[in-house]
Amino acid sequence: MAFNSNGKPSKPIAKFESMLKTDDVYFFDAEDFEDIIHHYLNNGKISLAKKAIRIGLQQHPDAIELRLLDVEVLVFENNLDVAERILDDLQLLDSGNEEIYIQRANIYSKKDNHEAAVLLLHQALEMAEESFDIYSLLGMEYLFMDDFQQAKINFMKCVAFDEEDYSSLYNVIYCFEFLEDYEGAIQYLNNFLERNPYCQVAWHQLGKQYFTIGMYPEALTAFDFAVISDDTFIGAYFEKGKVLEKLGKFEEAIESYETTIAIDDPTSHAYLRIGKCHEKLGNEDMAKYYYYKTVHEDPLLDKGWLAITQYYYRHADYEKALYYINKAINIDEENPLYWKKCAKIHAALGNLDEADFSFKQTVDLGNYELETWMLWSRVVRNNQEPEAAVQILKQGLEFFPEATELEYMLAGALLLSDQPAKARKRFIKSIRHDISKLSFFQAEYPEIYHSDWAQNIITDIKKASE
Repeated sequence: MAFNSNGKPSKPIAKFESMLKTDDVYFFDAEDFEDIIHHYLNNGKISLAKKAIRIGLQQHPDAIELRLLDVEVLVFENNLDVAERILDDLQLLDSGNEEIYIQRANIYSKKDNHEAAVLLLHQALEMAEESFDIYSLLGMEYLFMDDFQQAKINFMKCVAFDEEDYSSLYNVIYCFEFLEDYEGAIQYLNNFLERNPYCQVAWHQLGKQYFTIGMYPEALTAFDFAVISDDTFIGAYFEKGKVLEKLGKFEEAIESYETTIAIDDPTSHAYLRIGKCHEKLGNEDMAKYYYYKTVHEDPLLDKGWLAITQYYYRHADYEKALYYINKAINIDEENPLYWKKCAKIHAALGNLDEADFSFKQTVDLGNYELETWMLWSRVVRNNQEPEAAVQILKQGLEFFPEATELEYMLAGALLLSDQPAKARKRFIKSIRHDISKLSFFQAEYPEIYHSDWAQNIITDIKKASE
């Protein structure tokens, strides 16, 4: 072991580190070197591990396990050709050593040949007395191959071997989630909890599965059990707060988020959620207070700046809203929702050119919502660019061919761009498709609606249908 029961370095490690500080050379058993090297590797001290390997091989040049640890470091540092040559030599000496196959598999994995890595790991399984680590490696290789079913099976074997292997447990649930088998994940976790009723990690994961499929009371119960199992489990308190929000219990949600702050240092995400809860309760000043605490805690959390933006947008303080949405965009300029909010603010301020640009960014980044096309076309139309509105509405109709609102808007835009024949055709099509939306056209184009052009078409269609 690397440490004794008092948490102090074991004698071989202390002796080795003492040796490094002097010019003396001490002798160690090969097994001692293995413990020393594993200790340094596990603690990320690669340079010390390499020193121990070098000295160990000087004292025990035929020690296969030390040479395999040398290979492990070489693979880690991507010295793959050297590692393979050593493995070739070792295989001649000990062809039944599963670690040789494991390290070859690691090399293939580094080369993105995951199928070959899997074959070698299966060969290692046939030789190994303890297969726990190999199943974990297999699980990772299958993840690289996007074979989530096989990955899940192998990680399940790890959990069956050691039910405190929470890394593998997380990977099992990750596979269930990727396969969208939430019911399967719930059944698996419930079976696990029958054997481990006080496992806070499993209760936490179970709560997240229930939350995903909208079973909020069950999720709340699971998070409560996670907290009972470990009353310092911050993640469970945070997730519990999210469930309480969904249930409309905002004051209880605030208490849950405040507990996370009391247990550990405050987080921007907790402040943000508390602010959202106060907003839902109508406590506008408290909401603003916590939104500002959010960005003070983490100035790079763009969602915090967005929350402040929305606060000022609700209060029609568009200048401040614009200032803060630009903060969010500066952090994440690839977010289409931020650009859309920016466009709405510019439109409210009458900055039509800027609104036009922001809507273009919104669409270029992949936001194709019906509202986006409608708002964008309205902006360019108000900017006296009906031809541009026509092109925007035609684009929108490619995504929403059944959207009568876009058809009505296109009819008006065509008329404004001096294309009366095409406008008439679109207007007739719109009315025949959904005459009840005429009120929408009236609100969008009141002057056109009350004109002889529109009224005559409406009258003709009504007569034809009688």
